[in-house]
Amino acid sequence: TKSSEMRAALERLGRPHRVHQHRLFSSRVAALRTHLATETFSPFDFAAPKTPPTPAVAVARTVDWRELLPKVDPAQVLDDRFARRHNYLRISLAERCNLRCVYCMPEDGIDLTPKAQLLSVAETTQLASMFVRAGVTKIRLTGGEPTVRRDLPEVVAALSALRPLGLEEISMTTNGIALKRMLPALQAAGLDRLNISLDTLDAAAFARLTRTDALSRVHGAIDAVLEAGLSPLKINCVLMRDTPGLPGNEHELLDFARLSVDRPIDVRFIEYMPFDGNAWSLKRLVPYKEAIGLLRDAYPDLQPIATDRHDVATSWRLPGAQGQVSFVSSMTSPFCGGCNRLRLTADGNIKTCLFGNDELSLRDAIREGATETELLSLVWAALQGKHARHAGMESPMDIAKSKNRPMTTIGG
Repeated sequence: TKSSEMRAALERLGRPHRVHQHRLFSSRVAALRTHLATETFSPFDFAAPKTPPTPAVAVARTVDWRELLPKVDPAQVLDDRFARRHNYLRISLAERCNLRCVYCMPEDGIDLTPKAQLLSVAETTQLASMFVRAGVTKIRLTGGEPTVRRDLPEVVAALSALRPLGLEEISMTTNGIALKRMLPALQAAGLDRLNISLDTLDAAAFARLTRTDALSRVHGAIDAVLEAGLSPLKINCVLMRDTPGLPGNEHELLDFARLSVDRPIDVRFIEYMPFDGNAWSLKRLVPYKEAIGLLRDAYPDLQPIATDRHDVATSWRLPGAQGQVSFVSSMTSPFCGGCNRLRLTADGNIKTCLFGNDELSLRDAIREGATETELLSLVWAALQGKHARHAGMESPMDIAKSKNRPMTTIGG
């Protein structure tokens, strides 16, 4: 098969260790030989470690990585080996953020990728255009925090120009801190939907969770979005249990749920997920069954809402409510079987699973002059390495022990 031919070719060359935020392509076999490893082959394995080991074998011959690419049916380029079609692209526009949420980023921040290694607007638009032509119908902009980019309206406008090619929706996830002043320009540029991340309704708790005193600005953003008619507005709330030294918010579940009663708001409770530097603990996880039980106890007439197979949440409506309440149970009741998401990091890596550390650089391929056909072959190869569930890991503890980026550099 095409994938086995690619596998055999790469195994003959030797394969490097997999990490992220580093150069992922080289035209020299010697460079690949420098980073020999023993794990099972994955099509992501063009990554180089920060400190390469001493080469075990010297190879002088030069081979272009294009020679390793499989021939791919254009109609199947977004399909993985489990027949999941990936028509939803999440693009991280920045690694920077103006908050330091405890579940997302270490208090002292992270090492950011140098600007020259981030995708330019032209490169982002080029890749988005390629994905839309291949069958992507929905794009979500994430970060870091996308509103830290002054050119955000221009990026949205460039993506909106792809609608004649088949793009149906442009949405964005934001913390809302700087959203209100940018909202008119974003709406004019073509932004369709918004998710605002908010984990507490209490000002003191907000300051502890985000390490920033700006709750009033988030409330202002929520009001502005609804007044602008961008509804339903989704509010993302990561549920966390109180533990010594770390505040939680499970006691606010009902207060959040009531936000959906009088306004068209979809309150989305998200299970606490482990990422590098976020002090994750199983003790802080509030599982879906417990959360929905609390809601049912308060609202026995809670009504289920039918969802699409690609939806990541189970949704419910409180009696007489305009909006709804949803639960994203990534840890205890994963939705991997219907996953249709691809992630493009700010530094240009394609990531097929939120929890996996396998990545493949489209940025480097572009900068080495790859054609669209070659880029799509790389995307297809990446998808063939995608596991059926949770990057091949079975339990929350397995995920917690694995090495991954901080959430702020993935893009959620």
